[in-house]
Amino acid sequence: MAEGISSFWGPVTSADWCEKNYVYSSYIAEFFNTISNIPSILLALIGLINALRQRFEKRFSVLNMSNMILAIGSMLYHSTLQHMQQQGDETPMVWEMLLYFYILYSPDWHYRSTMPTFLFLYGAAFAVVHALVRFGIGFKVHYAILCLLCIPRMYKYYIYTKDESAKRLAKLYVGTIFLGSLCWLFDRVLCGKISQWYFNPQGHALWRLHGFQFIFCKHIPDVLSC
Repeated sequence: MAEGISSFWGPVTSADWCEKNYVYSSYIAEFFNTISNIPSILLALIGLINALRQRFEKRFSVLNMSNMILAIGSMLYHSTLQHMQQQGDETPMVWEMLLYFYILYSPDWHYRSTMPTFLFLYGAAFAVVHALVRFGIGFKVHYAILCLLCIPRMYKYYIYTKDESAKRLAKLYVGTIFLGSLCWLFDRVLCGKISQWYFNPQGHALWRLHGFQFIFCKHIPDVLSC
């Protein structure tokens, strides 16, 4: 929803969301979409500290660092609405899903070096191609496919774990990701109507809230070791 407002960062060159630009500051294009990343950074930092303190496997520390990098990239994107910063948001999203894929499937992978090597090369290739081609709907479809590929393994962990608190957390995650996805969809599809409301519910910012509880999850290492 670029409105041609003169700003510190110049004209909008990236995808725009359903939030009026530069309302609160000439340095922040989308205020709520920017600050909604702050809890992710703080909670990922707490998750990293817990992972190091409790001596979890390194993959969980890397995951928390990835969460922080993704949130910082998202902040840069929404605060500037520049194409280069958009790549700094979307490419880490794909990298993080590849990391989730590794965390979920690596315990049963017999050839330890092949999976991380393939995923690294795949992530690097995607970064280059995405920067050159500038995927639109293709990026969203690709990201959705990566998410769907993780579901079978997550379901296996769910049915085999005996930790009831972990199961409750999984149910909470499914419920919140469903609600978060609805917020994202309404914000994207019904932006024309929402823009006419007196109060904008900021669906894109609310969408980020669905995953916060996983950053705190001390049960993840126990569940993934089943």
